[in-house]
Amino acid sequence: MLFNSYQFLLFYPVVLIIFMMIPRRWFKWKRIWLFLCSLFFYSCWNPRHLILLVTCIATTYCCGLLLDRTEGQKMRRLIVAFGLIINFGLLFFFKYSGFFVATVNSILSRFGLGPYAEGFDVTLPVGISFYTFQSVGYIIDVFRKEIPAEKDPVKYGLFVSFFPQLVAGPIERSKNILSQIDVVCKEHRFDPDMIKSGFIYMFWGFFLKMVIADRISILVDNVFDRYYAYGTIILIIAVISFSLQIYCDFASYSCIAVGSARILGFTLMENFETPYFSRTVREFWRRWHISLSTWFRDYLYIPLGGSRCSKLRKYINIMITFMVSGLWHGADWTFVFWGGLHGLYQVAGDITLPFRKKIAGFFMVKTESFGHRFAQMIVTFALTSFAWLFFRADSITDALAIVSRMFSHFDPWTLTDKSIYTLGLDVSQMHILWFSLLILIAVSILRYHKGIRIDSFICSQGSLFQAFAVYALLMIIMIFGKYGASDEMNAFIYFRF
Repeated sequence: MLFNSYQFLLFYPVVLIIFMMIPRRWFKWKRIWLFLCSLFFYSCWNPRHLILLVTCIATTYCCGLLLDRTEGQKMRRLIVAFGLIINFGLLFFFKYSGFFVATVNSILSRFGLGPYAEGFDVTLPVGISFYTFQSVGYIIDVFRKEIPAEKDPVKYGLFVSFFPQLVAGPIERSKNILSQIDVVCKEHRFDPDMIKSGFIYMFWGFFLKMVIADRISILVDNVFDRYYAYGTIILIIAVISFSLQIYCDFASYSCIAVGSARILGFTLMENFETPYFSRTVREFWRRWHISLSTWFRDYLYIPLGGSRCSKLRKYINIMITFMVSGLWHGADWTFVFWGGLHGLYQVAGDITLPFRKKIAGFFMVKTESFGHRFAQMIVTFALTSFAWLFFRADSITDALAIVSRMFSHFDPWTLTDKSIYTLGLDVSQMHILWFSLLILIAVSILRYHKGIRIDSFICSQGSLFQAFAVYALLMIIMIFGKYGASDEMNAFIYFRF
């Protein structure tokens, strides 16, 4: 069940109305209702995959109880290891087994040996990477005694399966959601301001997805599918377009998730903070997919030693973290390369920092001036966009071929011969896209400089302005939104991960 589907437009109001109708003294039934709705929401993709979600909930719940009752450090480590093996084992089988077998077959073929296995393919359960990481994080938190184990199985099940963020995040922390469940169910009141803010944030998410991301994807897909027919300018436009597409697509899901949860009374963490205004790649990762980047920081990078070690070890930790992050995104070497490239960016940035400071001091560069900061943003955007090329390409071979054509098939005439209108979007569609991007830029600047989200900004204005802004946003979505003919066409990019 996609957020941008008619089914969700029927499902969500029913969930909300019944949730609000259940008296607060029956707060346990409120929890049960949300838990059952979350299970139904997940089963709409593939009912058979529901058993994986229930298995994840059951194993991590039991591990938490055992950790809470066990004092010996050795036994506690064994319990954590058991929980990690079960859940990461399921994740590996359903997400990486085909990749592993294909890699082994490829290696064997180089030595003239037969394939290890043939036709090994498993359907990827939607959201498995997200809820696995969220539940594994809970086990580790209980092991570290940062939180007590949750005794109520329904409450814990709701924490793992809460439908707004179940299939594409944010990857929530146990300390945040578990502490909210009882408060919301026991004390939730009809709050017009919170509901209004939530709906506005949801509408903003639909705007990002249906008006920008789904429209720009037409151009991106056309160019990447036939990259061999284009030169420098068109390929650069396509790479930049994909940078915008993946941001709008993923940020849209996060906005809808945060907004729909807020209407129910829950506060989810923000997943994006104007990432393309970052001045360094390191800053980019503090603003991009925040729930995942902080998860890897807390549960992988710091346990590896973080930065509290030698320089060499620190750089190895960075590379391991980012390459694993790349592999998390997809079972393909393109994602590993993408993650490794971001790791190299950070290592190179750290190594060259003293030299760059000396150069800036020698030329008396005002590092906090608008011009210098803007130049840093452009360079960072260029670096991240170049890395996105490998993320989007079907293979590393294709990605390298695209890079080669960028440098060998210079075609400046495409800037003036209207070639851009032959990439799947005609003149009117391009104008809609450009206008939508201007809206996005204006909202992002407001967020970057003032720290104000669009919902907070609109809600702080007068009633007339609020009504006009919401009406205009709805009309733009309804008139200019792209409506695919199938769920596959409407699906969010991160559902693949």
